[in-house]
Amino acid sequence: MSDQRKAYLYAIVVVLIWSTVASVFKISLRYLDFIQLLFFASLVSLFVLFIVLVFQGKLTLLRTYSKKDYLLSGLLGFLNPCLYYAVLFKAYSLLPAQEAQPLNQTWAIVLALLSIIVLRQRIKLQSIIALVISFVGVVIISTRGHIFELAFSNASGAILALFSAFIWAFFWLYNLKDQRDVVAKLFLNFLFGTLFIIIIVLVTKVSLKPTLAGFAGAAYVGIFEMGITFVLWLNALRLSKTTAQVSNMIYLVPFLSLLIIHFAVGEKILTSTIIGLIFIITGILLQQNKSNRTLLKSIN
Repeated sequence: MSDQRKAYLYAIVVVLIWSTVASVFKISLRYLDFIQLLFFASLVSLFVLFIVLVFQGKLTLLRTYSKKDYLLSGLLGFLNPCLYYAVLFKAYSLLPAQEAQPLNQTWAIVLALLSIIVLRQRIKLQSIIALVISFVGVVIISTRGHIFELAFSNASGAILALFSAFIWAFFWLYNLKDQRDVVAKLFLNFLFGTLFIIIIVLVTKVSLKPTLAGFAGAAYVGIFEMGITFVLWLNALRLSKTTAQVSNMIYLVPFLSLLIIHFAVGEKILTSTIIGLIFIITGILLQQNKSNRTLLKSIN
């Protein structure tokens, strides 16, 4: 099998898995509090990343990092998985999955806009138009099509879902400046992030006695959403002749997610959700001009 075919195979597997996670989030939250889901999923992901690190013979890399590197890992670990998934899971507990998933998807355009500030890129008319289009999509989904009434189905949930997009964008912007091995730095992020999450568990005194169904859901999230799928995606990008040949496949995820949400979660997919998602994706694609296309493909 050629490297390009392997790249497509990895990418297809990743797209299919990531298309399931919104449904798994929602189903898992039937059995777990969002903090419980955060704790168990992060713990499983930390274990998975440790196994990958050992399997790849990269465990010794941890000894070569400086105090500054570990401080950076602490900061990034607080952003992701601690803060990002805490906010995201809470949003999913308040919103239907078909609303939370597309709103979180706006991280791509948020990232492009933040890069204008952080990387000092010049803002263009195209970026402004892209922002407006995606914002219209957000309003359509959040109001379930009643855009002129501005009657949000759950304002708190919508704000949290959008806030999670900002956290993810900030995480990846600063993660790009970290030139350490990808798996090693991701493991350290989750190591520190899990420590922060343990503090949250101790402060909130949340129960750590999940049902079997709840733990199974958390394990799925930890393995596939947070852990090994990221490594598979990196392999797809590495083996592909060009990143564009596989990275554009990621835009299938939100649409496949809606299909799975309908059948697995039992939500009736609203027309407003589909229309709003089309607006959001259109804005993201429009934003991807030549200058920021490299940025987005490098982190997808």
